[in-house]
Amino acid sequence: MKKVLALIFAALMMVGCLAGCGNNADKTDVEYIKDKGTLVVGMTDFAPMDYKDANGNWIGFDADLAKGFAKELGVEVQFVEITWGQKANELKTKNIDIVWNGMTLTDDVKAQMDCSVPYCRNAQVVVMKKDKAANYKDAASMKDLQFAVENGSAGEDMATENGFKITEVDKQAKALMEVASGTCDAAIIDMLMAGAMIGEGTDYADLTYSIELNSEEYGIGMRQGSDLVEKLNTYLKAASADGTIAKLAETYKISDNVMEIK
Repeated sequence: MKKVLALIFAALMMVGCLAGCGNNADKTDVEYIKDKGTLVVGMTDFAPMDYKDANGNWIGFDADLAKGFAKELGVEVQFVEITWGQKANELKTKNIDIVWNGMTLTDDVKAQMDCSVPYCRNAQVVVMKKDKAANYKDAASMKDLQFAVENGSAGEDMATENGFKITEVDKQAKALMEVASGTCDAAIIDMLMAGAMIGEGTDYADLTYSIELNSEEYGIGMRQGSDLVEKLNTYLKAASADGTIAKLAETYKISDNVMEIK
């Protein structure tokens, strides 16, 4: 009798476990995030979108928007620095829940993840030392230069498209360091970042950007099939309508780049 009862109890435990596991597997992204209580944002150090203040806290146009979205979901926000070229894998393995870091909406990006509506305009620009910029008026004149580019970035795509010689780094900020030190002749980075980090009054006063290689739009990436997309788009539309986005854009000096979201 005891053996029979033990077998029945074991069977019930197995059924309960399978049911529980099934429930976890069936959870939507929004349910999963709310249950764990955190929205994990994958990003890189990229002023003015995501960067640390004097106290080591993440701030920036994207960071502040992400904080507001987490509040809307009723969860805490957690920022995790990632290797940009691995952003899609980070989403798939659930190391992060969302990629929010001035991400260009390329065909490759849209094939690997579901994305929000566009919210910012941008371009990839060539950065070099001021005393050399006058010698390079177009991409054709730059074929012999060595370019620093962030691995997996839109800047790398532009370098490849133009047949440039490249040195890959893991952050756009490091691409600027390569140019400043003379290790590379030029870098290709986001126009928004160039506006914030080079020129008079910055640590790179001797750098400038010479030409724009393209025009593009920023979006926010989530797992394929995620119900988080609808939630985020609704949040972005509301933040655009109530002036939140415009106010943040003014704070971080990117007012000319933000898009109206309807």
